[in-house]
Amino acid sequence: MVIEPMKCGTEEFEVHLPEELIAAELEPNRVELPQRTPAEHIRWALDHPVDSAPLKELVKAGDKVCIVISDVTRRWQSPETYIPVLIAELESAGIRDEDMLIISATGTHRRQTPEEHMGLVTKEVYERIELVDHVCTDEENLSYVGTTSRGTPVWLDKRALACDKIILPGGVVYHFMAGFGGGRKSILPGIAGRETIMKNHNLALNPGLGNGSNPQVRSANMNATNPVHADMMEACSMVSPTFLVNVVVNDDQQVIAAFAGNWITAHRAACDLVDRMYGVPAKEKTPLVIASAGGFPKDLNFYQTIKTLSNALEVVDEGGTIILVTRSQEGFGNGDTQRQIAGFATMVEREKDLRENFSIGAFIGYLFAESAEKYHMIVVTGMDQADFGTSKIHVVKTLDQALALSRELNGGKDLRATLMPHGANTLPKFA
Repeated sequence: MVIEPMKCGTEEFEVHLPEELIAAELEPNRVELPQRTPAEHIRWALDHPVDSAPLKELVKAGDKVCIVISDVTRRWQSPETYIPVLIAELESAGIRDEDMLIISATGTHRRQTPEEHMGLVTKEVYERIELVDHVCTDEENLSYVGTTSRGTPVWLDKRALACDKIILPGGVVYHFMAGFGGGRKSILPGIAGRETIMKNHNLALNPGLGNGSNPQVRSANMNATNPVHADMMEACSMVSPTFLVNVVVNDDQQVIAAFAGNWITAHRAACDLVDRMYGVPAKEKTPLVIASAGGFPKDLNFYQTIKTLSNALEVVDEGGTIILVTRSQEGFGNGDTQRQIAGFATMVEREKDLRENFSIGAFIGYLFAESAEKYHMIVVTGMDQADFGTSKIHVVKTLDQALALSRELNGGKDLRATLMPHGANTLPKFA
């Protein structure tokens, strides 16, 4: 068996375990895709919509059209590729520049600079079409549209609601809370008010202080059992988006597939492709999982490492050991993540603060601390042990040190292991 080295930043570490102790090495699946340029993928998707008439038949001259784009934190989607093609399609249907509005779905994120706007949509589009940032705390630009069955009051950007048609472009990857990114997330949290976002995101926690996170809120779960996703779907259905364009990209952030049409089923088709590419069959859970984010830039900071942790959790035995390999040269990469991990002495204190001040960064920190309570968690990183406060996260500098510590924590025994050299992208799945 040839074992792939584990990447940590730009370094590589060999896995020094006897072959008989390696249960599996999980790699992304090989999926044959049509060979097209990124723009051709978008064009093909527009010409072959899923469960929908073509976009040019759904809009007409005089319609006010809102295009809800992702913000700069989602540049990996390569929006500069698909936005010009989408704009051209609307133009061919008779939609004038002055009748288009682009809203950046910032959720709770900051406003963006003009340079960032141009990077998202190209300089040409930016100079022609009005582009505004959604601001979740700007109550004057929010309208109430209803309350979900889970009690989330849905406040959305009134500028989008004032338009005749709403179009949702974006990208799809696994998402540790919503199951998958893309689709309905452009509406909630994308253009939702802060109260709406907080109420929805708090569904990631079980009811009642001290009961921790909901295990159904996880990557690839877009069933009704995932309340965060189900709540997002209800909120999005209140505005009934006209059309969707979602892309799938490779590790080089190049569009390799696109899906357009119905906001539910076209998004689902994109999710299915992601699952075929990165949902890796696993035969057994093991007492040890060794997972690398995949090296630079996937492990630039600890915040990003949540993707690797959430995937590793799928294949580790109850009470087992998880070794995470992440350089994290930029440290935590998020102040809320750092505060959750290092700023509290107990899990109840962490959870109380999270319920009162929910943010994605804080939830990520909480999940790391919670997982370290349930499993032996060892992190191979450039960070220091002191950075992690009193949490139960163990910090070492090399993979050999991590394996030695794993033996010590497990009574001197070498454990049967699953290896995940591309842990940020590979989701173990059982039949």
